[in-house]
Amino acid sequence: MAEVIRMPKMSDTMTEGVIASWLKKVGDKVSAGDILAEVETDKATMELESYDDGTLLYIGPKKGDSVPVDALIAIIGKEGEDISGLLDGGSNGAAEKPAAKEEKKEETKPAAAKEEAPAKVADTSNIKANVIRMPKMSDTMTEGVLVSWQKKQGDKVKSGDILAEVETDKATMELESYEDGTLLYIGVNEGDSVAVDAIIAIIGEEGADYKTLLDAASSNTEDRQENAKTDDAIEAGVDAATSDKVEETQVPASGATEQTGADASDEGGRIKASPLAKRVAKEKGFSLTQIKGSGEGGRIVLRDVENFTPSAAPQKAAAPQSTAPSAVPGVPADEYEEVNVSQMRKVIARRLAESKFSAPHFYLTMEIDMDKAMEARASINEVAPVKISFNDLVIKAAAAALRQHPAVNSSWLGDKIRYNKHINIGVAVAVEEGLLVPVVRNADFKSLSAISAEVKDLGGKAKTKKLQPSDWEGNTFTISNLGMFGIEEFTAIINPPDACIMAVGGIKQTPVVKNGNIQIGNVMKVTLSCDHRVVDGAVGSAFLQTFKNLLENPVRILV
Repeated sequence: MAEVIRMPKMSDTMTEGVIASWLKKVGDKVSAGDILAEVETDKATMELESYDDGTLLYIGPKKGDSVPVDALIAIIGKEGEDISGLLDGGSNGAAEKPAAKEEKKEETKPAAAKEEAPAKVADTSNIKANVIRMPKMSDTMTEGVLVSWQKKQGDKVKSGDILAEVETDKATMELESYEDGTLLYIGVNEGDSVAVDAIIAIIGEEGADYKTLLDAASSNTEDRQENAKTDDAIEAGVDAATSDKVEETQVPASGATEQTGADASDEGGRIKASPLAKRVAKEKGFSLTQIKGSGEGGRIVLRDVENFTPSAAPQKAAAPQSTAPSAVPGVPADEYEEVNVSQMRKVIARRLAESKFSAPHFYLTMEIDMDKAMEARASINEVAPVKISFNDLVIKAAAAALRQHPAVNSSWLGDKIRYNKHINIGVAVAVEEGLLVPVVRNADFKSLSAISAEVKDLGGKAKTKKLQPSDWEGNTFTISNLGMFGIEEFTAIINPPDACIMAVGGIKQTPVVKNGNIQIGNVMKVTLSCDHRVVDGAVGSAFLQTFKNLLENPVRILV
C-alpha cells in the first residue's frame, strides 16, 4: 500500500520548510534510509529521509517551494499503484502526477473534471524556470517591502547574486538568487508590500514560457491561501501579490525605462529614486537633490535616505495642506499628516497585542539602593577596556539572579512550560520606527566588559538596520531600560516567548533612612511584569529580592 510522505517538523519553531532540492525523481526506486530531498528550515538545511521501500510515485512541491509542516509532499508505493484517492484527500497544491494514471482518470467524467487543475500544472514540467517567492526572513515576518530591485527583467543572474533589497519588520536585508539563468519576470514594484510566500519573480532559461508557470504557481498559492489560517490583512496582501492582475502586469524589457517620476532618469530634471526612498525622504523633510544615490546608475534607495545627514543650511519644507482655513490670524489651521504603518510597527502592534490580551500580566515593583553600585561602576571603569554602564550591571545581575530562579527564565507553550537552561537576555533598543530586542546570549557566563561591548555592538546594528535573525532570536528574559530618559518607574508588556520582562527606571537621589538616620540616597525602581500562567507572585518576588541583593552588593556579580 502506498505511503504518504508529509513535511516533518524538524525544529521546535518550524512551521514550514523550503524544498532546497529533490535528490530523487518520480519513477525512481527508493529504499528506507535513502535521502529524498534537502529541506531548508528556519534553523538549517536538513535531509529528508525515506522510511519506506518502493517507487516514488508522486512529488508535490517543486524546488524552492515553501511547504507547511504536515503538508503532503510525496507518495511512495508499488509501481503502477493507484494513488488518486491519496491525492484527493491530502494534496494542498497542484503538482505533477504520474502519467500512467491519466488513462484511468478519463474513464469517468467527474474524475476527469476533478483532476483538471493538476493536469494544467503537469504541463509546467518541461518549462525550465523557477518561481521566486518572498522568503520569511525573520521569525515574526508576515510581509516585506520590496525596497529596490538590483536586477531588471532580461538580466542574466547567477546563484549568489543579489536580486533585491527587502525591508522586513526588523531590518533591510538582501534577497539572494539561488538559481542561474535569466530574470524572466518581475511581479512586484519597488515600494510594494508583499506577503511571505507571494510570487515576486521568475528565473529560468531565456525564452521559457514563464506565463504558463506563473498561472500554475498563482493557482497553487491560491489553494494554500484557502487552507491557511491567516488574518484578513495578510490574506489581502497575498491575494494582491498573487492574483490574476499579476499576469497582466507589463514588465519592461531589458534597457527600457519606466515613465514615472520616481524611477525615471535624471535627464530633463528628473531624479532617480525608489518609491520607498522618495516617501521616506518626504517624511523626513529631505530634498532628494542633496542625497547621493548608491543604487544602480546612481539611483537613490532607502539606505541612502537613512544615512543622509542634512547640511546646516535650512531646508525649505513643503507646507502641509490645511483641511480648512484658520479663522483667527496667527492661529494654525487644523492640520494633520498620515503615514503608512511600517513593517516593524505592524509586527510590534500585533505581537504586543497578542501578549497583552493572551498572557495574564501582573506587576511587582521594588526599590534598590544604588550607592554601592555607583561606587563599583566608577572603580570598574578605571580599569575596564570598555565603559561599563548601569544597564550592563543590570543585565549581569539579572542573569545571575535568573540562574538562581530558573522558573522566571521560562516560557508558556500552551500544553507545557519550558524551563530554559540557557540565559539569553533581550535588551530593548529604541529605533526610529519602533523597538528592536537584540539578544545577549549566555549572559551569566560573560564578564561585564564583554556584555558592555556586545550591547554597544548590537545597539549600533539595530539603529542601522544591520541586525541578522541570529541577533534577535532566542531570548528567554527581557530588560527594558528608560532610566536614561528620566523615567522613574513604568511597566512593560511581556516580550514573547518570555514569561517575564523587567522595566528599569532611572537612578534618583531621594531621602532614605539608614541606621535610624535620614540621609540622601541613590534609588532605582524596577518593575517585573510576569505571566501568571507561568510565574506566581512569590516566585517573581524571590527573583527581585535576589536581583536587589546583587545590585546592592555588586561584588557578588563579579565572582
